[in-house]
Amino acid sequence: MASGRTVVAMEEHWTVGRVAGLAGVSVRTLHHYDEIGLVRPSARTSAGYRAYSAGDVEKLREVLAYRRLGFGLREVAELVGDPSTDAVAQLRRLRGLMLERRDRADAMVAAIDRELGTRAKGLRVTPEEQLGMLGARLYDAIGGAYTATRRTDPRIAAQIWDALGDAETVLNVGAGTGSYEPAGRDVTAVEPSAVMRAQRPAGSAPCVAAAAESLPFEDRSFDVAMAVSTVHHWGDPIAGLREMRRVARRVVVLTFDTDEPGWQDRFWLARDYLPEFAAVLTEFPSLAGMTDAIGARAEPVPIPWDCADGLFEAYWRRPGAYLEDHVRRAMSVWTRVGPQAEQRAVRSLGDDLGSGRWAERNSDLADLDAADLGLRLLTA
Repeated sequence: MASGRTVVAMEEHWTVGRVAGLAGVSVRTLHHYDEIGLVRPSARTSAGYRAYSAGDVEKLREVLAYRRLGFGLREVAELVGDPSTDAVAQLRRLRGLMLERRDRADAMVAAIDRELGTRAKGLRVTPEEQLGMLGARLYDAIGGAYTATRRTDPRIAAQIWDALGDAETVLNVGAGTGSYEPAGRDVTAVEPSAVMRAQRPAGSAPCVAAAAESLPFEDRSFDVAMAVSTVHHWGDPIAGLREMRRVARRVVVLTFDTDEPGWQDRFWLARDYLPEFAAVLTEFPSLAGMTDAIGARAEPVPIPWDCADGLFEAYWRRPGAYLEDHVRRAMSVWTRVGPQAEQRAVRSLGDDLGSGRWAERNSDLADLDAADLGLRLLTA
């Protein structure tokens, strides 16, 4: 008993005091969780004290993780009490929430660095700018600019919607603000980010707060599941793709190819100004791995020179756009590489545009109407 651990009916259990010490909470907190039915120790020791089983500890871990993410007790009770969500699904959901929080923290660091740079130049930072950088609009750095620059490009949309075929019920996974959701069909959206959900226009498809890796739908609930430029944000892309395959009869995914030899040099911005881009995708699954996971075929999706969707490669023939802060803010790449790499890349690109060096180096792009820069449409 000195270790705070005992054996009841041949199963290992932990005393309240021991669990409190391991979890970094008070015994009073655990008693409160017990009183409200949130986490109740399922057994007693031979001395009559309450004891936690491995399953109890697992549930407590989930409760404390959600609490530390800022969820209220009522919300936590609903999350951990969901009978359709097992321990693995809970971990994936928690991982997604943690990644979103990490992105928010990265955005805050980037915002602070920008303000420090402004102040170092002796320039005044207005109260509006201060509140916009660190207040309620903090997530604008990686999400809030989407409605300004991330719009449906009709040519890319045509390729995606053609792949949907005659599907009547469509699940849009990682739906963001709703770009590329087809009109005239029964669409359900899934988006884990509250910031993104809040930016969905009035009248758009109903949106469920969930992660791709744990979709809250029965098998074959939809004719087709689609995902557009979102897989690289998922905690476990392969698991998310398999979930899409589970809940839908067909799957359509717009993603990125890192299998092609020399893919890092395919786009001049990554090749000449932002080599850190390759590191952003180091853990991204291969195109072959993604196609194998869902039994898909892949086809190129050319990016038009005047692409309306401000994704990372969209301005391949309009390089000056990358000098615009509001354009970059709608691209998660810049948050991932960090402010120093961003500032260096923007400065070097600006210098080369001013000197004419960029035009000399990329003269072959001038007459192209579209470019294959690695976008791939997977259809299964």
